[in-house]
Amino acid sequence: MSELTILIKEVLENIFPSVAVIGEVADLSVARSGHCYLTLKDEGAQLPAVIWRSYRERLTFDLHDGLQVLCRGRLEVYPPHGRYQLIVEEIEPSGWGAKELALRRLKERLAREGLFDAARKRPLPRWPRRIGVITSPTGAAIHDFLTALRERFRAVDVLIIPVKVQGEGAAEEITQAFQWLEKYDWNLDVIVLTRGGGSIEDLWAFNEESVVRAVASSRIPVVSAVGHEIDVTLADLAADVRALTPTDAASKVVPSQEELEAVLAGYAMRLRAHLDLRLKAVRPHLDAMASRPVFRFPKDLVYTRSQEVDEWERRLEHAGDRFLERSRMVLTTMAARLESLSPLGVLSRGYSMTLTHPEGRVVREAASLSPGTMVQTRLHQGSFLSRVEEVHGDGEPVHPDQRI
Repeated sequence: MSELTILIKEVLENIFPSVAVIGEVADLSVARSGHCYLTLKDEGAQLPAVIWRSYRERLTFDLHDGLQVLCRGRLEVYPPHGRYQLIVEEIEPSGWGAKELALRRLKERLAREGLFDAARKRPLPRWPRRIGVITSPTGAAIHDFLTALRERFRAVDVLIIPVKVQGEGAAEEITQAFQWLEKYDWNLDVIVLTRGGGSIEDLWAFNEESVVRAVASSRIPVVSAVGHEIDVTLADLAADVRALTPTDAASKVVPSQEELEAVLAGYAMRLRAHLDLRLKAVRPHLDAMASRPVFRFPKDLVYTRSQEVDEWERRLEHAGDRFLERSRMVLTTMAARLESLSPLGVLSRGYSMTLTHPEGRVVREAASLSPGTMVQTRLHQGSFLSRVEEVHGDGEPVHPDQRI
């Protein structure tokens, strides 16, 4: 048996010095030595495999049962068991396994950038007035969310931003929805990103880097409610709050009616206590003010003020009478002085006054006149017009035949 096994070993290892196989990991175990033993299988066969400790410690992903992998190595016959096995020299996930590896690396990179840090997460507003919901408009998630919202708190507006939540183009639409909300001011207090549960393929859009960065950079707090409780996406890690389900998201963003009533009752109790303290503090002051005469006999103040008004009225009338009397005396004196200066008084004693016509200038000397000038002569009673024919300004007496 030993000779036959050795002969088979030499032939097999020479014919298959290097092979590559795809299979599913099963029966995975790690010995105390650090070497890893597993079985690769598909629908029709199984192949034992060994990963030596030196290579296993350099793996960048978690190796577990059920993982589809691509292995490269060489075949070897292990004589004590009389079977052949694959010595794995390279191994990497295949299919979704590769995507899981890429996802793990993306998660590690974004974590190093701080996108998942608890310190950057913001608290949700306690009493939101408007909520934005990014989700499929026809899915069960929006129905569950709105139902829970109405049951808890109706005094809130909801703005639904319809997007694809799985398949090709879903990540782009979700990212654009966040960009649209950032560009226009919709007065949102919180954003809810949600969809129902599904496989890892269904939820993959929420692991895309563009979506994760859009969630992390939102200026409005974000609640992520993607999938069911066991589903965790990178968008959940980047959001300010993670909800397990759409219904749980509604319970996190709005208070319940009972909570609101309890808060209002607490405010009412504190207000009553505060008012009681204020009343106790000001009551002595109020009692002292109430004991004053003005409060005990309020009409006395009115009567006193009314009497003062009457007194001022009398004083005003007396002052007005004295002012009128003084004014009348001044007026009489001034009238007498004006009367003494009035030319009309002179005219009453037989004098007359000559004025140019029609200018009305007083004629003081004959030299100011010329023949042909019209003059008006005013007497004590009446006046008459004359025309100058000759002028004598030398002071000589005028002959009777010389006429003006």
